[in-house]
Amino acid sequence: MATTPDNRPWRGVLVATALPLNDDLSVDYDKFADHCAWLVENGCDGVVPNGSLGEYQVLTPEERAKVVETAVAAIGGARVMPGVAAYGSAEARRWAEQARDAGCASVMLLPPNAYRADERSVLAHYEEVAKAGVPIVAYNNPIDTKVDLVPELLAKLHGEGYVHAVKEFSGDVRRAYRLAELAPALDLLIGADDVLLELAVAGAKGWVAGYPNALPGASVELYRAAVAGDLDTAGKLYRQLHPLLRWDSKVEFVQAIKLSMDIVGRHGGPVRPPRVPLLPEQEAAVREATERAVAAGLA
Repeated sequence: MATTPDNRPWRGVLVATALPLNDDLSVDYDKFADHCAWLVENGCDGVVPNGSLGEYQVLTPEERAKVVETAVAAIGGARVMPGVAAYGSAEARRWAEQARDAGCASVMLLPPNAYRADERSVLAHYEEVAKAGVPIVAYNNPIDTKVDLVPELLAKLHGEGYVHAVKEFSGDVRRAYRLAELAPALDLLIGADDVLLELAVAGAKGWVAGYPNALPGASVELYRAAVAGDLDTAGKLYRQLHPLLRWDSKVEFVQAIKLSMDIVGRHGGPVRPPRVPLLPEQEAAVREATERAVAAGLA
């Protein structure tokens, strides 16, 4: 079983957990608890519930809180880093306080995502949520939020003590080197599965991961080899897994990962609207790549 350092609980492989839904689209909390425990048993260091992969935007407040509490009960708060994104800073702070009170050791926070926020707004947003007193990992996803946490802005956020790490999803691996120059103590976390090897080589300290939901063992082996510099092992696994890993950066990533979970014998289940099922050709591509990974012994 993996271990996570208490002082930097965001390091290692933290799985952005998919949320198992029943056919009526209700949350199956028992299956979610089992899933969290299964991920840790298979070498993952922790979970990140209530991220985009967890469909947090379409959960009720009661569901969202119970998801966090379920994960903490299953694997302990030190291993749980909930997403606390919200349209307003006050609401995001309340979610950070809920996570803190549930026993979580850290939280993950997007910049303001209701509009294209400027730098002053971003700084004020993180300052407000930091008042909850729980360490924050910033989440840079300029593709979806239209707000780009560029290295210079992240260095300011870190310098003010608002954030301790960043989940980097821009896809621009060149930023790793600039960020290391501007804020060497800020931990870089891999934020997109399909640039894992590149960011690991560039010095990433962790991976907020999607595809370990379906293939935890092989995914953890890939990450550990990559950060250790074992490029023979990592390169082979990366090439084998990349047909799946690249779905993490597609619009249909939730549906794809849930389908792969179903194929390997886990319960992904359906998605809530406005997401819709995969097109037949998309489903066929995910199914073929997943079955190939299973046949290669990666499941």
